[in-house]
Amino acid sequence: MSLTRRQVAGAALVTAAAVPLTFGTAHAGEHRRRTVFIAGDSTAAQKYADAAPETGWGMALPFFLHRQLDVANHAVNGRSSKSFVDEGRLDALLAAVRPGDLLLIQFAHNDEKTEDPTRYTEPWTTYQDHLRLYIEGARSRGARPVLATAVERRRFDAEGNARPSHGEYPAAMRALAAQERVALLDIQALSLELWQSLGVEETKKYFNWTATEQDNTHFNPPGAIEVARLVARELLRARVLRVRDVRRLGDAIPESWISWPDAVA
Repeated sequence: MSLTRRQVAGAALVTAAAVPLTFGTAHAGEHRRRTVFIAGDSTAAQKYADAAPETGWGMALPFFLHRQLDVANHAVNGRSSKSFVDEGRLDALLAAVRPGDLLLIQFAHNDEKTEDPTRYTEPWTTYQDHLRLYIEGARSRGARPVLATAVERRRFDAEGNARPSHGEYPAAMRALAAQERVALLDIQALSLELWQSLGVEETKKYFNWTATEQDNTHFNPPGAIEVARLVARELLRARVLRVRDVRRLGDAIPESWISWPDAVA
């Protein structure tokens, strides 16, 4: 599938912003920066001015990482683990990866769409098969793959209990992480716990609820910031990153730090 001019230009901007500069090659007397790549869907993706205040958690992740770590957010609205590969996006991402980089992989929201054969994957077969392509691709480039279970939607039952919405996909990813010995960030479980603690009404302040839209899947700035905080904490807990790699894990992050660039024509 060919990419639009906006998609190609956006990818170029992301890649250019993430060109490694300095990180550990002491034998050569030089250092280059590591890059944290994100492969995922609309919950993580960069949003543009025409979508504000909708915010992907990948937009807020840099606030919690040390400045020596770049973030290259390749997540795209509407993609599944399958369609991201089929459209050539994984190949484009891997072409920019360098040894020592990280690849965060979060898919499930669109893999669940049984009515769409271009995106649907079955949790215990084709979903795991496609995730292996990301794992193997990262490792072949000398990078470290990291699996992240899909962040939960805002869904409550009549008694006010936060309910899971991703079926067997989180369990399938957990099993694959153990099988392939890949670090796992259990964002599904942690976000479900967070939504439960906040409750039915308070969670509306974290999702893209506006005067014209009641969106229980995508985030506004406060929601994206809190999910990014979960991701950063999990990267530290899983020993993917070190204490010196993260910052502000307990600090309030101003919403004004989020910005939406103009869409590329």
